[in-house]
Amino acid sequence: MAMCYGRCARCIGHCLVWLAVLCMVANVLLYFPNGETKYASEHHLSRFVWFFSGLAGGGLLVLLSASVFIAQEEEDCCGGCGQEDCGKSCRTLSSILAALVGILGSGYCVVVAALGLAEGPLCMDSRGQWNYTFADTDGGYLLDSSTWSRCQEPEHVVEWNVTLFSLLLALGGVEFILCLIQAINGVFGGLCGYCCSRQQRYDC
Repeated sequence: MAMCYGRCARCIGHCLVWLAVLCMVANVLLYFPNGETKYASEHHLSRFVWFFSGLAGGGLLVLLSASVFIAQEEEDCCGGCGQEDCGKSCRTLSSILAALVGILGSGYCVVVAALGLAEGPLCMDSRGQWNYTFADTDGGYLLDSSTWSRCQEPEHVVEWNVTLFSLLLALGGVEFILCLIQAINGVFGGLCGYCCSRQQRYDC
């Protein structure tokens, strides 16, 4: 059954809002291991925390895309200005461009989170030196939790980083898939001319 692509875009937009908010929360928490602020002020955090992948990439850029998708809720799918095609092509193009922005933002979030997981946290080792203790393991430390005790400070920083970077990786991945679906949806919606009647409304 042919379906107005605006309905799908609107539903994806609502999902992306929640995912973006979760990304931003996870990114903020990375700045405060165990709820302490001193490590951020002393710059004793992983370098990838400062890349703002969850705030800018998976957060603000994805929110921008979501707002474009959701805005279609207020418009009919057959165009405006009194003409059937007027507005429809512009909305289709804006939806595709917004999806590409979301793909870039979520992709950035995924890449940075993966690099953060692979390198491991910046922490104080048993010699009292701050370094990337697991940088030479190529992410192997993730499968051997017995080595996590090599990080003396911040306490439980490995668990903190692994949990939050993994969350950013997962959330960014879902965002990427949804934005990709919307990009494809927008292309097919434009090419095939799927369109609902002016009187028809959809509820997500």
